[in-house]
Amino acid sequence: MIDWLIFIPACLALNLAFGPNNLLSMTHGAKSGIVFAQKAAFGRLFVFVPMIAISALGLGVILTTSAVVFNVVKVIGAIYLIWLGISLWRSSNKVDAAGLSATEISLKEAFKTEGLVASSNPKAILIFAAFFPQFVSMDAYWLSYLMLGGAFIMLEAVAIFTYAALGRFAASFAQNKLPSFQRVSGGTMCVFGLLLLVSPQPTRG
Repeated sequence: MIDWLIFIPACLALNLAFGPNNLLSMTHGAKSGIVFAQKAAFGRLFVFVPMIAISALGLGVILTTSAVVFNVVKVIGAIYLIWLGISLWRSSNKVDAAGLSATEISLKEAFKTEGLVASSNPKAILIFAAFFPQFVSMDAYWLSYLMLGGAFIMLEAVAIFTYAALGRFAASFAQNKLPSFQRVSGGTMCVFGLLLLVSPQPTRG
């Protein structure tokens, strides 16, 4: 039986942790609104679903046992985050006082970026591979994994709304500061990339 009283707050804490995808939701919320950010974030949710399935099949162990595979995924993910951060920084001078830019990102592009950021971080699947098994009922393995995955996706939606609303709230009170916000977002994304680059290979507890 799943211990929901422990799983839900622990999982929500993971969902709300400040990271690249939540930073994107905040940035999209600030520039294009909460609804836009929520639609774009479906890109990450569509990536998380197969990740949960892969971890249920036990393939997540590959990332913790193979240093080569983990490091390849890690380097690719770090390079992408740094490139994205630089792009956000460089586009900050195109953001006007109304929060729009001459080259405003389309929903399709934002959706793709969310998905790429989610899939380029090897630690995402490790959350499912190391965290979920602690709550899985072996008497109903697949059903419990399905229930845990569904709960994770719903809590992730809560995190998406929270960060999008924070971004929009901040922008509504400081629209003239959006270029600075964009530069901070870009710089923070680069920091995430560097931290990922130097992070050690996790192990399953």
